[in-house]
Amino acid sequence: MAESNVERVELGELTCWRVRYGANELVISQQGAQVLSYQTDGQPPLIWLSKQAVFHKGQGVRGGVPVCWPWFGNLQRNPPAVQAMHTQPAQAPAHGLVRNLDWQLQGIDSRTDGIHIDFTFNSLSQPQNDWPHAAELRLSIRLDERLHLELHSRNLGTTPLAISQALHSYFAVSDIRQVSVEGLHGCRYIETLEDWQTRQQEGPLQFNGETDRIYLDTPASLSIRDDAWQRRIQLLSSGSNSAVLWNPWIDKAQRLSQFADDAWQGMLCIEHANVMDDIRVLAAGEQHRLNLSLWAELLVSD
Repeated sequence: MAESNVERVELGELTCWRVRYGANELVISQQGAQVLSYQTDGQPPLIWLSKQAVFHKGQGVRGGVPVCWPWFGNLQRNPPAVQAMHTQPAQAPAHGLVRNLDWQLQGIDSRTDGIHIDFTFNSLSQPQNDWPHAAELRLSIRLDERLHLELHSRNLGTTPLAISQALHSYFAVSDIRQVSVEGLHGCRYIETLEDWQTRQQEGPLQFNGETDRIYLDTPASLSIRDDAWQRRIQLLSSGSNSAVLWNPWIDKAQRLSQFADDAWQGMLCIEHANVMDDIRVLAAGEQHRLNLSLWAELLVSD
């Protein structure tokens, strides 16, 4: 078993935990149960955190892995079943309810298979205005030689619950203009920057401008090929058939909060999700698990 260590730290106004397992280090915030950073000693980070990030109560942190739930993005762009869960959809905040709230830490345990961290959010004990439903959300994190995330939703009510959601992961890359995403060939996607047209991906995805696409029928395995850093970030998911890929590029980067004008060059969001026709409708007592494992592998020349 690798050596492990857990340390509580305060970043600005936020309570966080720094977790080490062997050469791997993870920082997690209690607010939003948000992974803030993930890195292996001597290697570039896998998870990107903005150098201009601020750590204020009730304010989202730019970077890491925010949890978007019980809807993703603009609620009014979600299917009607998800919109109907909210009593005032026109006033709903972007990306759901839970990313700026404190979750309950259920435990941090060192085991033979790594360090396990569990956070929960329960809408019965933390009721939300305009979203009058009973549900429990659990984020289970395991750190070994890889990072494993499981977002577990359970309907505690007596009527069906419709949700969209995402693990809004920001990945660190050497230069977005020089990386590609493998595994999307043949997938349908919605081009949100051009009237939400439906298109089909041909070959690996490369980047030469602002990107904001919703991929549908996505495979379990995707990867980010980064030749300059001689690595692939491998992504393995389950419980998700959709993913959002985003980079703001030059102009939009200048309008984003907590984001340097040139920060677009070093990040890429791949957000494993349940969105569009991949939303989930949970019957009374039903549960759903969205899983993501990620790690880096040395890039071997093809």
